[in-house]
Amino acid sequence: MTASADKIAARHRERRAYVYVRQSSPKQVRANLAGQANQYALVERARALGWPPERIQLIDDDLGQSGQDGQRPGFQELVGAVSLGRVGLILAYEASRLARSNADWYTLLDLATSQGALIADAEGVYDPRDYNDRLLLGLRGMLSEAELRLLRLRMDAGRLRQVADGTYRQHLPTGLVRLPDGRVVQDPDQQVHRAIALVFARFVALGTCQRVLRALRDEAILLPRRQRAGLHAGQLLWRRPSEHAIYEILHNPAYAGAFVYGRHAPHPDRRPGQRGRLVNRPFEEWTVIRQDVYPAYITWEQYMANRQRLADNRSSFAERARGAPRQGVALLTGLVVCGRCGRQMGVAYKPRVRYVCKALTHTYAARMCLHLDGAGIEAAVVQAFFAALAPAELDLLDDVLAAQATGHAQLAQQHADQIARAEYEARLAQKQYQAVDPDNRLVAAELERRWELALRAVAEAREAAACFAATPPVPALDAASREQLRDLGRSLPAVWASGRLRPEQQKALLRTLIRRVVLTRPVPDQIAVKVVWVSGAVTPVTVRPPIHRERDVAGYDRMVARALALSAEGHPDSAVARLLTAEGFHSARCAGVSEKQVLKIRQAAGRRTVLAQFRGQEQFDGRLTILGLARRLGVERTWVDRRVGRGLIPAERHPLTGNYLIADDPVLIEQLAATLRRTRNVSS
Repeated sequence: MTASADKIAARHRERRAYVYVRQSSPKQVRANLAGQANQYALVERARALGWPPERIQLIDDDLGQSGQDGQRPGFQELVGAVSLGRVGLILAYEASRLARSNADWYTLLDLATSQGALIADAEGVYDPRDYNDRLLLGLRGMLSEAELRLLRLRMDAGRLRQVADGTYRQHLPTGLVRLPDGRVVQDPDQQVHRAIALVFARFVALGTCQRVLRALRDEAILLPRRQRAGLHAGQLLWRRPSEHAIYEILHNPAYAGAFVYGRHAPHPDRRPGQRGRLVNRPFEEWTVIRQDVYPAYITWEQYMANRQRLADNRSSFAERARGAPRQGVALLTGLVVCGRCGRQMGVAYKPRVRYVCKALTHTYAARMCLHLDGAGIEAAVVQAFFAALAPAELDLLDDVLAAQATGHAQLAQQHADQIARAEYEARLAQKQYQAVDPDNRLVAAELERRWELALRAVAEAREAAACFAATPPVPALDAASREQLRDLGRSLPAVWASGRLRPEQQKALLRTLIRRVVLTRPVPDQIAVKVVWVSGAVTPVTVRPPIHRERDVAGYDRMVARALALSAEGHPDSAVARLLTAEGFHSARCAGVSEKQVLKIRQAAGRRTVLAQFRGQEQFDGRLTILGLARRLGVERTWVDRRVGRGLIPAERHPLTGNYLIADDPVLIEQLAATLRRTRNVSS
């Protein structure tokens, strides 16, 4: 000790001696009082080394802080004082008290060397300016960091052994209680049990955390929370529902009766030894999963379905999350996938619903993959959905009504529980107030305030229950309505077309059976739709969207050739349009072929109809028309037309146009000319 004391000079005693006290965790602060006392005893050590009490500075702000925590205010104060040259001696019980990180340790050593400060522990005094002392201090810092690493490895190995043996006791969520003998049971408080069960029931009915949160808020339902630490450690508190609380309930596998280890991992940016900053690991990377360990609120299958639904609710195109059904009129939002690049497609609402894929445009400034009209696609997918429902003969009405009635009963019970608990708290506060000595005014005033708050909570609980009781119960259907809705597969299309279903309800129905809708456009006038069902089966559907140019229609050249051929046979444009539509041809914007389109085709080819040809021709197919015969005889057409109608002139009708054709027979023409001459002579 003499050699150590010889290193202390008068200039050191002119400055302050800083005694640094630290323990690594709040548990050590509460339990390891002997180690804490040893560190505080260093104040006497500083006095023994010659520092007067007024120059001894004690720093104990970092009690309960890890040695690698960069937020230690006490250590930062010490480093600042050393850098300003105010410190002559730094006392710590050992090097690990000062730092567990080499970066912090060597920073302090460098500052102490430049400012001439000494460092002391329980064994001696060291001068960082001395080579041997600096070497020894450096080794101690390295050993301190290595020791922390070994401690961490041993603790992790021991924890993993407990997990493997089934003896590891993890923190239980609110609603599960561990008995003194180690068994886990559901919370004996029935209100806690019902509140947690209500959250799961509401999520099944509503589908999103936000909707569950709003429903619980509107129904004035409180959620329980068992405090682990802090002022109310070990107490059961009732709080307003929050999204985080609901999310944690739905994501915790303990409610499904499963013991899971390895759900969380350190954040990639977290420094070694730093607390907090955890990230959720993917389900596939969970280390241990043991089912049927705890009493379950829901089944494991329901838990996995909830996880999948929560994942689908995320509006993340990168993760192909479907997102929750919302109010937009596009029915396939979150379901459509680009068949070219495999990315999820977005929706554009102007001028009408269209499904677009801009992934490659945003990533590589490439051309847009797809930009498709949504009406035809949605109609085809909905028809496929109805076709999938029709054979199933689904009858879900009784289940829906029973679920609604159960939910109503759960809410009524929850309100009754809240009133019962509030009344109990009020009676307890009243007893405490009445038991206190009235002369003890400070205590009596506080207990009176608590009694008033409890009475206010009773009034609020009763008011919330009264509001709930005023809401109408689940309506019952009469026999006629029940019979009409018995077969959902046949009634749903009519209900769908009636407009009584909101867009979010239609989307939710589609998602019950449809997992993905893959879209491609092999040709300009055709969209190939693949409906991927939740079972994994695929239904291909073809949709013909409206396009701009007629020439881009598949088989356009064949349609033109067929139209000209039919027109040449004598069919009018209306008949040609009907025949082309029946043969499967279509136009750019219609499902069939119109008379106007046939007219354009014929005019573009310079062709006239057979009827138009009859009107100006004297002969057709080697026979005379009425016009041709009238000109041969030098009379009006009406003269020939009347005699053909009376049967005086033999003629045949054209099978398509209905026009009369007369044989070019010289004998017949001479007979008609003679008849015409006799008629003229008689008239004259």
